Amino acid sequence: MSINNESNSLKKLIVSDLTTFTHLDYPDHLACIVWLVGCNMRCDFCYNKDIVFSKNGSLSLQDVLDFLNKRVGLLDAVVLSGGEATTHDLFNFCKEVKSLGFKIKLDTNGLNPNQVKLLIEKNLIDYIALDYKAPKSKFTTITHSNKFNDFSTTLDTIIKYDFPFEVRTTIHNDLLDYQDVNIIIDDLVQRGYKNHYFLQEFLDTGDNIGNISTSIKRLMKDKLSKKLNIVFR
Repeated sequence: MSINNESNSLKKLIVSDLTTFTHLDYPDHLACIVWLVGCNMRCDFCYNKDIVFSKNGSLSLQDVLDFLNKRVGLLDAVVLSGGEATTHDLFNFCKEVKSLGFKIKLDTNGLNPNQVKLLIEKNLIDYIALDYKAPKSKFTTITHSNKFNDFSTTLDTIIKYDFPFEVRTTIHNDLLDYQDVNIIIDDLVQRGYKNHYFLQEFLDTGDNIGNISTSIKRLMKDKLSKKLNIVFR
């Protein structure tokens, strides 16, 4: 990429919003969150509709860098989220962020294995939160994407590199039950995943892609597999 193209890519308005401070989203770090527009999934439970369907943001990556230059020594890290952050070319932005001394956490659905692999190999990210949306049999129904194999490649790549990461699943009890969760756990264990497995409750904001509300069903926690340490959020 030429210098001019690199500069232009950082000036595009692709950032929906910037959360200037959080101590919850990156374990043991003070961070900001960069919310990038667009997504290559349409998950029924997703409540970030405005971000997912947006094609243009209100801030650029250069705006974020300008902000970060003023937060050196005050923040530890940057969280890249969305939408789906990897629908954008993050390479040059991550280089700039790392040059300022910040760590980077990537929230991803895993559908861009090539970019994830590149960022890991070039030491441009430090931690990944990977969303395991559903077992393969329900993946397309829930995410409206037929890219389970891409997700699978990303998961295997992160494990292969022994990279710091977590796997998490959003639970809506009309979409996933304990048997689905156990299938995911069995798959993770078979691949060699040994970290905590995070289950997060569906957040009903009254406005989500699938127009769904909180289920009257409850997850049967006593029937969940004990092959991994499950953490509820």
